[in-house]
Amino acid sequence: MTYEQFILDIYVRLFQEFELVLKGLTSEELNYQPNPHSNSIGWLVWHTIRSQDRLNADLFGEEQLWIREKWYIKFNRKADPKDTGNGHSTSQVAEFRAPEVQIYLDYYQAVFERTKLYITTRLSSSDLQREVTSPTLGTTVTVESRLLGTINNFQHVGQAGYVKGMLKGIGWYGR
Repeated sequence: MTYEQFILDIYVRLFQEFELVLKGLTSEELNYQPNPHSNSIGWLVWHTIRSQDRLNADLFGEEQLWIREKWYIKFNRKADPKDTGNGHSTSQVAEFRAPEVQIYLDYYQAVFERTKLYITTRLSSSDLQREVTSPTLGTTVTVESRLLGTINNFQHVGQAGYVKGMLKGIGWYGR
């Protein structure tokens, strides 16, 4: 297996895990917070996809799909490229209202296709060390670091799954 295929497989699994977590959830369940200082499933999934979209835009030097394809409208949010959830206060998390599950899946599919295009056509071992400046974060790191940061977001899928387990009990994961 090549390193490109390995990285791509990670993103495929991320999508599969999102599908499992989101499957069958109502709007009320997507917005459920175990306590006022916790993230909802909807917010966690949105934040993870938004972060990947921002990463892609940084790597490509292009506009985020959030803005270009007007995903912000479907999520009832502003066209703010910095609105990814980073630094959100507990009140901002509580105010977040999740759209229907299919919107999450469609947005992730669009972001994934862009990720896949990058990995299969532009990523090279030498590109991993290329420095990328993020206009939204104001930081400069390597491509490798950006990819690892997105892969690290798997933790949010686990957090969303934990909250779903609180709502649905044992067995929701199919095991």
